[in-house]
Amino acid sequence: MTDTKKRSTLWLGLLLALVMVTAACSGTTDEGASPDETTSPTEPADPTACNLEAPSAPTTINYIGWPFAATEFYAAELEKCNEVDNIDLDVQFLDFTAVTEAVQLALATGTDSPYDIVHGSNPEMTAWGSAGWLMPLNDLIDKYRDEYDLDDIPQSAWDGSSVDGLIMGVPVIGDSQIIAYRSDLFDEFGLDVPTTYDEIIAACVVLADAPGIDIPFVIDFSAGWAMEIEFLAALRSFGGDYLNDDNTPAFNGSEGVEALTKMMEVLDACMGDAYLAYGYEAGESGLNNGTVAFVSIWATSMDSMSDPEQSEFSEVIKYAPAAAPKPGSQLGGTAWHNYFAIPAATTNDPDLIFRIIMEAADARSQADGAAFGVVTRLAVLDGVPTLLAVNTTIDKGVGPYEANPAIVLVQIALGETLPLVGSGEMTPQEALDAAAEAYIAEATAQGYLP
Repeated sequence: MTDTKKRSTLWLGLLLALVMVTAACSGTTDEGASPDETTSPTEPADPTACNLEAPSAPTTINYIGWPFAATEFYAAELEKCNEVDNIDLDVQFLDFTAVTEAVQLALATGTDSPYDIVHGSNPEMTAWGSAGWLMPLNDLIDKYRDEYDLDDIPQSAWDGSSVDGLIMGVPVIGDSQIIAYRSDLFDEFGLDVPTTYDEIIAACVVLADAPGIDIPFVIDFSAGWAMEIEFLAALRSFGGDYLNDDNTPAFNGSEGVEALTKMMEVLDACMGDAYLAYGYEAGESGLNNGTVAFVSIWATSMDSMSDPEQSEFSEVIKYAPAAAPKPGSQLGGTAWHNYFAIPAATTNDPDLIFRIIMEAADARSQADGAAFGVVTRLAVLDGVPTLLAVNTTIDKGVGPYEANPAIVLVQIALGETLPLVGSGEMTPQEALDAAAEAYIAEATAQGYLP
């Protein structure tokens, strides 16, 4: 045998030996490996689960918020984190007023917070954030920006919870006032869906005598806080705003009087003395049972209208953008969001709390949540039947509250005096001047005015 053949034979033998050793080490045979001899590939994470590592010690996370279809969905998403070892997620639902009172009472003391996640909308984020009760989230947002694709949430939504550039809440649900209406009645009486307050008034005149209708149209003027929200929308549509650049009141000018006067025209033509009994909940119920023809209502409060088990008219109720208080101007709906925020005085790890919030509001959760309310992620295009009406209102409406802590004082002052116009105790000018006087006194005491 030549040297070349000897070397070839030697290398061939070594190669065969190496193959046999490798096969033996890997547990494979010509017939394939037995199930107990192989290592299973890593299972991909379940996108519907709370995919967090268990904290090292038992941790109770307390959430407080007010219930409607969308918040109930996201609360259930939060509760999925109960499946993670050492996490106990507790959800507490109260009505809106009770939530705000409980949070203020708990956080104003400066002691350890009993809550780890609080639900709030734009005004609460401004008020609680300005008071130092909420934890700025900027660093956590930057840290988890890529993991949770946070750039898919528009900056305007983050801005709605910002105080002096500090982001105080995660925007989870979008909202605005829109119109829901009985399309069968509008077709029967040959009416177009109103696009202005004047057209709302004209439709009320026609529908007031429709069979079964007790109140032709409902807009929530039933409480001071509700009137204040609607006043902001009307005021901006008429070209005004709450405050001047120096924090002096602007709302009691001519634009404010025009706006409030138009609101009272709608009250008189459409609801009369019954307006106090018709908040948005009663409006929703009335549209569902056939005693109300159309309503201006928060989109997040309308889930029952599409449900044949809750509404007798689910097949004919349709949705349209908010009407413009002033013809040709901005629509009478605000750009509103619902946020999940972390109290500054939480006793738990803010990083863990933030990740729990994001597990409940990630892209997959928002895609599913679109069946219950307007979501904040741009990538989600399909969802509730109100989606187009809401997005149009947000786009062409009056926008969000100004992120100025002095605005809270305006809200309080207006909430106390606006109802006196509905009752006839004050004229629009008198009520707005009284609110301006109360605002100036409090704003001066708190240092917003010299």
